[in-house]
Amino acid sequence: EVQLVESGGGSVQAGGSLRLSCAASGGTISMSTMTWFRQAPGKEREGVACIFNDASIISSDPAKGRFTISKDNAKNTLYLQMNSLKPEDTAMYYCATGAARGTAGWWFRPSAYSYWGQGTQVTVSS
Repeated sequence: EVQLVESGGGSVQAGGSLRLSCAASGGTISMSTMTWFRQAPGKEREGVACIFNDASIISSDPAKGRFTISKDNAKNTLYLQMNSLKPEDTAMYYCATGAARGTAGWWFRPSAYSYWGQGTQVTVSS
């Protein structure tokens, strides 16, 4: 069974950077869509960035220009480079895979994904 473990979260000041990692086991990420989600207290889980099996990328509006998703197929690891962090980026960040393709936008629908990591907390102070 696929297992995902996120790491790299922490507390930073606004304008700082973090690099999140998601180590996968039990599957090969090169064959699957991999997506970063985040969820702040009291808010719904939202997609941040997605990388498909062909390496194409879709980023959410908040992530564009600041966050970069990437993967290392040899290491079976997904990354999220987060720059110019803002307090509104504060959330638990999750990686997910095992998505069932559907209508447009499926890649950012949490319900589409079968496998999730435990999350890593990102806190950005002003």
